Amino acid sequence: MFELSLVLLAGVAAGVLNAMGGGGTFVALPALVAFGLSPVTANAVSRVALVPGAVASAWVYRNELAQLGSTSTRALTVISVLGGGVGAGLLLVLPASSFDTAAPWLLAFATVVLAFGRHLSRGLGRLLGRSVGMSSRVVLVGQFFLAVYGGYFGGAVGIMMMALWSIGLGLDAAASNPMRIAQLAAIYLSATVLFLMASDVLSAPGLLIAMLVGAVVGGFGGAHLARRLPAWLLRGVILTTAVITTVLYFLRG
Repeated sequence: MFELSLVLLAGVAAGVLNAMGGGGTFVALPALVAFGLSPVTANAVSRVALVPGAVASAWVYRNELAQLGSTSTRALTVISVLGGGVGAGLLLVLPASSFDTAAPWLLAFATVVLAFGRHLSRGLGRLLGRSVGMSSRVVLVGQFFLAVYGGYFGGAVGIMMMALWSIGLGLDAAASNPMRIAQLAAIYLSATVLFLMASDVLSAPGLLIAMLVGAVVGGFGGAHLARRLPAWLLRGVILTTAVITTVLYFLRG
């Protein structure tokens, strides 16, 4: 019961982090590994367990979703589902070292873009004499690759999504948070379907259920808390999470 209580608390923390800025995987995965699961199994279990929390957060934000420029929300969600499924398939057939090696550098880049993306976008616009923005096709291609990463590992994929939207569309991190949560839920959902069919995520039902329940509580509560924070404070929380996540990733590497 003590172990399950700790995993439950880890699930709550992961759900809150994902709702407010991303990085829940960095709490969920180490907790599951600490209680005896292999890294690959823990990765799959954490993805399955975090799905209900992501869905709960998306439900809280259901009336606040704003379309990303000219990109259809439906098309973006379909791409997220497809990419998440592809990434989950790669996890089942490839060694974990490939994405693991690149992840710290991807996160560092994403953190810098999150911090300066809108300023860079406006600066480029002034330099070129026109607004800078990605076409709908480029947004969807970028989203697909991020969804593949999210299905394969998922660490801070939400941070990377907001970085892409910040530099390519000039979107504010706080304003894009509802869409980030919705797309995170789509990526995790498709990966979960494949993991349930083809992996051993059900080999540790107690840990799975404990983290799942905690993630729902954390995801629902974290989304409500995020909605009540001033935009500048939410941006600060998101950026702080990104910086801490990047540092921890370099340390673990």
